[in-house]
Amino acid sequence: MIYTELTNKAIRLAYQAHNGQVDKAGMPYILHPIHLAEQMDDEISTCVAILHDVVEDTDITFEDLEKEFPESVVVPLRYLTHEKNVPYMEYVQHILENDVAIKVKLADIDHNMDQSRFSGMDVDEKTMEYFRNKYTKAKALLCKK
Repeated sequence: MIYTELTNKAIRLAYQAHNGQVDKAGMPYILHPIHLAEQMDDEISTCVAILHDVVEDTDITFEDLEKEFPESVVVPLRYLTHEKNVPYMEYVQHILENDVAIKVKLADIDHNMDQSRFSGMDVDEKTMEYFRNKYTKAKALLCKK
């Protein structure tokens, strides 16, 4: 992970925003964006990875982010925020318009497909198969670019 004044600001904001949330495996949610950020190789994609779910999953708005972060961070976040009324593959198709969003989404998909995250959990095979199919299709689309 790259530590700069901007990435540290993103970490603090995401940590506060996701405080008390857990992921599907019951782990503190902040571990997911931190995992993605550790794979990034520049300041902007690191910030985007850390913040990629804050608008979708917390009370933080794009207006809040625009006050704290440059357009180079906020624009990819707009691509990565999945609106509830938009079908998933349509959302993924839209991501193809932004290189930073593609980079972060591919890391997100890989982490979401990592079944070892569910070790010790009682997750049925049907649910796991659903997510494998969903993310495999999305990754194939994003890797075509």
